[in-house]
Amino acid sequence: MKTFSVRRFMATCLPLLVLVACCLRSGAQEKGEPGKFDFYLMNLAWGPEFCSVPGAGSECKAPRGFVLHGLWPQNYNGSYPVNCAERSGPSHPELNLDITPDLPLLDHEWKKHGTCTTMSPEEFFGLEHQAFHSVRIPKKLRDLKHEEPLRPKDILHLFAKANPSFPQGSIVVSCAKERLTAVEVCLAKDGLLPISCQGLHGCDSEAVKILPTSRE
Repeated sequence: MKTFSVRRFMATCLPLLVLVACCLRSGAQEKGEPGKFDFYLMNLAWGPEFCSVPGAGSECKAPRGFVLHGLWPQNYNGSYPVNCAERSGPSHPELNLDITPDLPLLDHEWKKHGTCTTMSPEEFFGLEHQAFHSVRIPKKLRDLKHEEPLRPKDILHLFAKANPSFPQGSIVVSCAKERLTAVEVCLAKDGLLPISCQGLHGCDSEAVKILPTSRE
């Protein structure tokens, strides 16, 4: 199952988004065939974390909570397809800035992950919107005015309470240096129903600091 070191990618491609999804890699990426995968992993990055980086762009001026990093095709055996075809991206990528506030990241996500589906760019990003809005963000994390420490299991409890139909193990908390970086959700390939994750290693910190969505 695929996991993602955001810091490594952002250091070379997108300096704005310096954060780490700390689920340990248990499989390998490989050039795949479009449509040949088993399920999706949706990464919801904690916006205040990457917007805390010096030099963050204008998209970080508005308060943000969770933003969509990506919707990634995955395989049960631990592998995950990438860069499956040479296909042009969406004609109007700015229409997706409401959930993914960075145009270079949108381009990267399409080339690396979207091309591994059989969808058009518009269909793929439409699916991302559907997936993003299928998860209810806990009220406590929608308007966090002050930095607050929480245990990863308490974050999972908040999401479970907000999404009672989600099966146990379908959500994973990611962190770096005892700071919340992302929450990941495993979704079925057909219908985007939440499913239990397999092979992902979540945050093992006793507690994580969560930067506020806005600063007073």
